[in-house]
Amino acid sequence: MNKYETIFIIRPEAEEELVQSLIEKTTGIIETNGSVESIDQWGKRKLAYEVKGFKEGYYVLMNYTADPAIPAELDRVFKITEDIIRHIIIKEEE
Repeated sequence: MNKYETIFIIRPEAEEELVQSLIEKTTGIIETNGSVESIDQWGKRKLAYEVKGFKEGYYVLMNYTADPAIPAELDRVFKITEDIIRHIIIKEEE
């Protein structure tokens, strides 16, 4: 099991219910073969540059421990989810 840190940005006009469902969906994927250590919702912030026509986004930071297959699955799901405008998955040093 490896430690990972993931930040994903949700489109700014997303309602609270959508934000929570995306967090629950991501948590569910991680917990299939890992465990979530922390979820930090930074809220709506200005982006450094325009992404897909948006100047703001709702930031969510997750720290978790999981098998190496989980980040690949998260990456796949993030890419096909229209409400997530940007994401990054980082493996933490041991």
